[in-house]
Amino acid sequence: METLSRDETVALRKKHVASCVELFFNDDPLKIVKGVGQYMFDEKGNKYLDCINNVAHVGHCHPHVVKCASEQMSLLETNSRFLHDNLVIYGKRITQYLPKELQICFFTNSGSESNDLAMRIARRISGGYDVIVLDHAYHGHLTNLVSISPYKFAHPSGDGKQEWVHVAPVPDSYRGKYRSSEYSEDEISELYFQEVVKLVENAEKSGRKICLFYAESLQSCGGQIVYPKNYLKKCYQYLQPKGILCLADEVQTGFYRTGSHMWGFQSQGEDLIPDFVTIGKSMGNGHPVSCLVTQTSHAQKFGEKGLKYFNTYGGNPVSMAVANAVLDVIEKEKLHTHVHEVSTYLLNELERLKQKHEIIGDVRGYGYFIGIDLVKNRQTREPAIESARIVLRAMRDAFILLSLDGPYSNVLKIKPPLCFNMDNAKLLIETFDRILADLKLKAQL
Repeated sequence: METLSRDETVALRKKHVASCVELFFNDDPLKIVKGVGQYMFDEKGNKYLDCINNVAHVGHCHPHVVKCASEQMSLLETNSRFLHDNLVIYGKRITQYLPKELQICFFTNSGSESNDLAMRIARRISGGYDVIVLDHAYHGHLTNLVSISPYKFAHPSGDGKQEWVHVAPVPDSYRGKYRSSEYSEDEISELYFQEVVKLVENAEKSGRKICLFYAESLQSCGGQIVYPKNYLKKCYQYLQPKGILCLADEVQTGFYRTGSHMWGFQSQGEDLIPDFVTIGKSMGNGHPVSCLVTQTSHAQKFGEKGLKYFNTYGGNPVSMAVANAVLDVIEKEKLHTHVHEVSTYLLNELERLKQKHEIIGDVRGYGYFIGIDLVKNRQTREPAIESARIVLRAMRDAFILLSLDGPYSNVLKIKPPLCFNMDNAKLLIETFDRILADLKLKAQL
């Protein structure tokens, strides 16, 4: 499995890969050579419990997904400007999981491409140019998407906000402008919604026209934020009648990550109907494939403008074989049916640990989308940035992989493959409890 020694791999990476290309544990990166289910293995054979990977959605190297990819690759791999059954079958299957209004698919290679295409369509058919995004959001790495991702442009080394980008406060009830310590959930929902109204009114007064509202259905890079009840519904009901299209970014939250719903936006109400839904990451279980799904009328208007859409690899036979195989596994193995039980256990146990360990300021999440906000002081909510790094590394040393995110990089993220089970959850809790106890003891010495 290993062609080069770890030192040789590191040396070649330093020589040929830009230093700004991110690695997990950058000061001492892992060399992963194999994945099976919810586990990854390094070059020494060490087995790590993967709680970091929302890409290998049905498990690393799932046999059915590997088989379907291999078989299709042995038959045909070409661009998407030929008829092929894999593409149309997937279009039929995926739209059956969406509101009936969403029937048209544009296939791409990544969530970035899909989010970028949505902007192109919205600008073309609405006559507007500007967009609304939520603070701390991340929607992709293409130039336009970096421009609408505060997670990137608001960074000290970022380019800052463009005039055509309107940033609404993320509806974070723990660290945000309006907090659960001061308001009820209904009040928080309304207050954050009114911030969107203010943005639109101010834009209109200044003569700007907004075409699109982007929102991850649950915000990941902002620190695993679960929105207050009805927030997205209120936003959609206000924006859509004004001709402002609404996009549900499901790249990180789709395919039953919540356990209860196929899509994250459905947790805000079954009657919520986006104009666009973007999916990726888990769609291909690690294979680069993505899709923008939109309403028929929007696709028709885009086509009437005379522009043809072409993507060399978007929707190619192998990618669509993989995507269909992932749906096969979801439907046949019903992995998501245990997510509610396991995640309920995790959240309850983390709340128990919160009572035991002062460093845990907040526990939040939904299904296999959980965040643990580590703080120095519960009253001030000062982020425990350095302690979070220590805990992350200690968990890795115990062969459990987590990641950090949020504006201060102090939120531990739990986002495992769907095959993550109750035994895994118990091990995670036991290990986390021990590490926090050790950290507290060392602080007292």
